[in-house]
Amino acid sequence: MSALHGRPTAAELVTAVREFLEGEVRDNTAGAVNFHARVAANALRMVERELLDDSPAAPREALAALGHTDEDALAAAIRAGEFDGRDTEMLACLRTVVRHRLAIAHPGYEAD
Repeated sequence: MSALHGRPTAAELVTAVREFLEGEVRDNTAGAVNFHARVAANALRMVERELLDDSPAAPREALAALGHTDEDALAAAIRAGEFDGRDTEMLACLRTVVRHRLAIAHPGYEAD
């Protein structure tokens, strides 16, 4: 993947900051600062995965197949009763959206 602005890429910058937090900061702190460094590093890990995501089109395509532009539109349609709980296309779309979110937020969880 070529970067629009050259190197370092956004993903490389995020990785560098995450590694700094996980290494030097965590090794030299304790208590709340150490905990917050761990939380920040985990958040950066999620950003890295989002920046490197090679399948962002999958949820959009699943939503478009149902005639919706985004998750908010689908949620409104569900609330309005446009789908029943047994609608297989809607359920497949929701699975695609949720799997994609899990792959970014918590890889491996979707296999549990």
